[in-house]
Amino acid sequence: MLGASIPDFTREDPWRIFRIMAEFVDSFESMSKIGPAVTVFGSARTKKNEAMYRKAVQTGRLLVESGFAVITGGGPGIMEAANKGASEAGGVSVGLNIRLPSEQKANPYINHPLEFHYFFTRKVCFVKYASAFVLFPGGFGTQDEYFEAITLIQTHRIDRFPIVMIGRDYWRGLVDWMRQAMLKSNYIEAQDLELFVCVDEPKEAVEHIRHWRAQRDAEERKKMT
Repeated sequence: MLGASIPDFTREDPWRIFRIMAEFVDSFESMSKIGPAVTVFGSARTKKNEAMYRKAVQTGRLLVESGFAVITGGGPGIMEAANKGASEAGGVSVGLNIRLPSEQKANPYINHPLEFHYFFTRKVCFVKYASAFVLFPGGFGTQDEYFEAITLIQTHRIDRFPIVMIGRDYWRGLVDWMRQAMLKSNYIEAQDLELFVCVDEPKEAVEHIRHWRAQRDAEERKKMT
């Protein structure tokens, strides 16, 4: 039985490494050309008649008008809305679609599509090519991306960038729990709660990102003088 398992291992795992490498090479080559970008997350279940869908469309448009490409997970709901706003504004609308058993279908508002087999290679692109994150209400996937980003920033594995959460009512419970449970238990520091901001309107979110970028650019110019 042991001998029978060896051919399966040598046939499958080493070749999987090359598949992973290929996803990184293809995605890095493509994403490196899009310029400054903001990644937008949120529920795939958000309907077109919901207020958050309309706000995500507005966010995508405002980001493009501010000089950013828009990156999403490429699916329906909030992802579709942000891609729609970006596309209709004439900007770069990136969709990093993931192949799932339920066959997530890429939305029709993407003009820069990429498809992934592995979640972790896709997640690297979400972070690596983003100047900011905007998070709309969402489920496990949205929370996963949120906590990954603030963990990388908190541990100084990546440079700090804006993390903006839209919908104060939705996020309030999570923020209160972090303050009342995490902070009081000394699992985080008070300054960690400053790694993100909560707003209600797309204009607030984009203005925060624009202000952050202006400050960063001013600091970079100061270093060069």
